[in-house]
Amino acid sequence: MSQEKYIDEKIQGNALLTIAKQENNKKLYIESYGCQMNVSDSEIVASILSDLGYNTTSHIEEADLVLVNTCSIREKAELTVRKRLEKFNAIKKINPTMKVGVLGCMAERLKTQFLEEEKIVDLVVGPDAYRDLPNLLEEISDGRTAINVLLSKEETYADVAPVRINSNGVSAFVSIMRGCDNMCTFCVVPFTRGRERSRDPQSIIDEIKTLQKNNYKEVTLLGQNVDSYLWYGGGLKKDFEKASTLAQTTALDFAQLLDLVAKEFPEIRLRFSTSNPQDMHLDVIHVMAKHRNICKSIHLPVQSGSTRVLELMNRKHTREEYITLIDNVRSIIPGCSISFDMIAGFCGEEEQDHQDTLSLMEYVKYDFGFMFEYSERPGTPAEKRMKDDVPPAVKKRRLSEIINLHQKHTLYRMQQYIGKTVEVLIEGDSKKSDKQWMGRTSQNSVAVFDKGDEKIGDFVNVLIENCTSATLIGKRI
Repeated sequence: MSQEKYIDEKIQGNALLTIAKQENNKKLYIESYGCQMNVSDSEIVASILSDLGYNTTSHIEEADLVLVNTCSIREKAELTVRKRLEKFNAIKKINPTMKVGVLGCMAERLKTQFLEEEKIVDLVVGPDAYRDLPNLLEEISDGRTAINVLLSKEETYADVAPVRINSNGVSAFVSIMRGCDNMCTFCVVPFTRGRERSRDPQSIIDEIKTLQKNNYKEVTLLGQNVDSYLWYGGGLKKDFEKASTLAQTTALDFAQLLDLVAKEFPEIRLRFSTSNPQDMHLDVIHVMAKHRNICKSIHLPVQSGSTRVLELMNRKHTREEYITLIDNVRSIIPGCSISFDMIAGFCGEEEQDHQDTLSLMEYVKYDFGFMFEYSERPGTPAEKRMKDDVPPAVKKRRLSEIINLHQKHTLYRMQQYIGKTVEVLIEGDSKKSDKQWMGRTSQNSVAVFDKGDEKIGDFVNVLIENCTSATLIGKRI
């Protein structure tokens, strides 16, 4: 039985929940929604709270504290979180000692509604305020509510050793920078996570060393915009030009960091996410080609195939510049997979703009993708200055055409592996059979094959014999 179904039955039956509490052993239940950065942040929160005696649990019925790490990038994500909060509050009526809190981007954007108007949470904490959790929990211990959503110019949580929640013990996220300066008109991230600031490279190396000691085999370097990583001693990236001459001449950019990490950890497979087209430079692509342990996979959101719409989105690159970048990737890193984000029905999008998107997809033939209808986000430049004028039915039709075309391309890309041998990092059992392993290739494709004497965390050479649009099927050689 799924956890959500279990909770529903308990509520409907008005059954008492058994609260399993041990002295000095409080229970934390945490859910994460949205981007990989939220998953990483939840691990930071779990670490901070572990010092207060909280152990994470996967059973909400025994939790003393329930936290939801939220995403505001799309309306659907917010609706999902609201439904979860309704369930948590129903449980709280049965167990009034349980506290409920909201973290992340929704916390910053909807703080007043959550705490004062709707009164559905006890605690609201923004992405830069997690160190304040001990004080905030003290505030709510006597029935008050607490809030801290202040944005920081310096916070990177560089000295916090994350608690790997629900980890497969094979792959892990390591945050290298926070915030975003790009100000895309549709996006709330600059307002909820603040300006770009980067993490001390030595702290990044130290965290990966710990992962290596614990037998992790793959690390993803994370940031809202990893290609903007710039360490010059601390502070906001926008203030770099004010730094001393020494700081500027000794600064470390993302290509240099990636090269440093790849050399330091030759046995660990490296990924990174997310890149923005206008910020990815050729030196990063050359570093990827140089090191075998850097995965040949790039997530490169484009959002539209129309230069006109890209300008409305304030994306700072044209269709032609994006295509040139794709060509460079394919030339320098043959066989590199490319994934994307695409928005259907942005403000002012005309049918020709949509056709430009489809033609760009035909040119690139993406390996993976995330595709959405445009949803207006309060407080963004688009919401303030533009009209959401594409009819819902047109949005749905355009999104359907994008999805259908992408499914055709994913099958095409997967079929190119048939007859080839790929290296697969085993992550666990196949979802369909415990007699098969599931793992990922350097290109981030899922592969399954019959079990032998391998174990989770092994690198295995697999001959691909068949595929679906989502999975490679092969045998160990």
